[in-house]
Amino acid sequence: MERRTIEPRPDWQQTVEAQGLIYPLTRYPDNSLRPYWDESAYYVFSLPEVEALEEVVEELHGMCLAAAGHIVAENRFADLGITDPRVVRAVAEAWQRRAELPSVYGRFDLHYDGTGPAKLLEYNADTPTSLIEAASPQWFWMEERFPGADQWNSLHERLVAAWKRQAGLLPPGSPLHFAHSSDDELGEDLMTVAYLKETAEQAGLDTDWISMEEIGWDPLSGRFVDNRLRFIRSCFKLYPWEWLTTDAFAGHVLDTLDNGGGTGSTLWIEPAWKMLLSNKALLAILWELYPDHPHLLPAHLDGPRDLARTTGYVAKPLLGREGAGVTVHEPGAAPVVREEACCYQELAPLPAFDGNHVVLGAWVVDGESAGLGIRESSGLITDEYARFLPHVIL
Repeated sequence: MERRTIEPRPDWQQTVEAQGLIYPLTRYPDNSLRPYWDESAYYVFSLPEVEALEEVVEELHGMCLAAAGHIVAENRFADLGITDPRVVRAVAEAWQRRAELPSVYGRFDLHYDGTGPAKLLEYNADTPTSLIEAASPQWFWMEERFPGADQWNSLHERLVAAWKRQAGLLPPGSPLHFAHSSDDELGEDLMTVAYLKETAEQAGLDTDWISMEEIGWDPLSGRFVDNRLRFIRSCFKLYPWEWLTTDAFAGHVLDTLDNGGGTGSTLWIEPAWKMLLSNKALLAILWELYPDHPHLLPAHLDGPRDLARTTGYVAKPLLGREGAGVTVHEPGAAPVVREEACCYQELAPLPAFDGNHVVLGAWVVDGESAGLGIRESSGLITDEYARFLPHVIL
């Protein structure tokens, strides 16, 4: 793994926007605009290195599924902050019937510097973004800048294949709706959903488009409807389950949930069992089940324990996106147990390349390793000001 600098293409912004990345710039607090898509540098991997990372990702995915099964079998939902009995039942049923429920994708965030073993930082298994840039613009960048080279990137083909394989699990006779929240101001959620809709269409599925805010409730039929008053039988939503089960329509969601077997009215993708994997408590449960595993970092739910004295730790809220609420505690600092439920994970400072802190986003599609996206940040927390850099296998 090596970081190399390169002169950006003169028309890079227009190029990536045409390829679906309509948010190539990030607005900073001083009101300046700086590249989010950053092709002034790129990362180089060897083929054996990528093949080893692919094996790590699939091993971690299997371990996460085993941990999800443990949570359900041992009724450890409270460790995840899931205490509503109805939500517990919905998640447990979804897990037991997971073979009947479509599940498409997820993203592992990994600590890796090209030397030691990759370490799991977290698993974004419910509403992961940074998909478009990983699947499309960086592939076309490679073809233009390094023709004949390769990339850890089969995202598009695997997404289309996943929809084809799982098409039979969808309710017949109605379109698969794709929904995002209209509160998304940057367009990232909008374009992520648009891209996933495109891959479903390429798989031959009948699709439609709606925002979460446009979804209506028909009190006569007791069903969700779209803006054409059609029943919503299946819906891919880029909208976290913890919101879906707590907002004003949560009761209707649970009342009409199709959790496999066609017994409900609306089938949601990703399925409810993804709440078991998109929660940072998973990191601590993994450490319990696989202590000292080479691809895990020590993590606890009841406080930092000896991490405060030895390695330092990171306190992560059980739910959250883009580093929100994450705090870094150096070794030797007085341990702090926060009021909100957190996972306390060993501090593993992100590797620095030319002063840039890097995290690997390794994608899983339909249960298999599918591609890589790389983000850099100025500090130790990968936040909304992170930059996306392409990569190549040489």
